Amino acid sequence: MSRIGKAPIEIPDKVAVKVADGTVSVKGPNGELAHELPRGIAVEVTSDEIVVTRATDQRRHRALHGLTRALIANMVEGVSTGFEKRLEIQGVGYRAEMEGSNLRLHVGYSHDVIIEPTGTVEISTEGTTVIIVRGADKQEVGQVAARIRSVQPVSVYWAKGTNWRGIKYADEQLRRKAGKQAKIGVE
Repeated sequence: MSRIGKAPIEIPDKVAVKVADGTVSVKGPNGELAHELPRGIAVEVTSDEIVVTRATDQRRHRALHGLTRALIANMVEGVSTGFEKRLEIQGVGYRAEMEGSNLRLHVGYSHDVIIEPTGTVEISTEGTTVIIVRGADKQEVGQVAARIRSVQPVSVYWAKGTNWRGIKYADEQLRRKAGKQAKIGVE
């Protein structure tokens, strides 16, 4: 069996899980999420854990077994504690500010860039250089954070020492590019 797929998922307090008509729905303090189960994958819910099983040992079912278990585990974590991505901005004149629920970015263009949150995702700022994206759906949080980062990603040629400009994830390690070097010993 799949090592990921066979691990049971613990259900925390204040979280309700229902399986009906091939759909798993998870409800908790941060909202409600649903996932449609693929054919050949079954989910059993007991009072304190969820177990995902597969019908056969075909390659397709083995792959979907671990994937489905991971998606359901992310749903349970999302509705109970939620997910968060932090982004940092650096550069002369670069800043972010909230305008209602929308995010306004000043990142070196002739115009401001406005990002609207999608679905249940919330965007907030700490000061003018840190952006926080929160939500219950891990995929949506990651998608909104990636959309914000893509407005002005960090250039690998500008990333020298602690000087860089653009938008990056808080935990992202910047790749450095070497500058031009003089050739020695060329005849």
